[in-house]
Amino acid sequence: MFDTSYLLTSLVFSSIGLGYFIYGKKQKHKIVYYTGLGLMFYPYFVTAIPAMIISGVGLMAVPKIVNYLGYD
Repeated sequence: MFDTSYLLTSLVFSSIGLGYFIYGKKQKHKIVYYTGLGLMFYPYFVTAIPAMIISGVGLMAVPKIVNYLGYD
């Protein structure tokens, strides 16, 4: 059904998302919290490996970009 690279990429970004989720929940930081949720659930919808990597890195950058723009 799925190849090993898809499962490994999904595991990596979901694990990072779990870290974002826990950090955002403890610090009550909504942007990081919702980014973590997005990182955990987007591999269900994106099945191409390059698209998954690009969107995962993009999602990981969202809190930094939002903080830089001052929308905290």
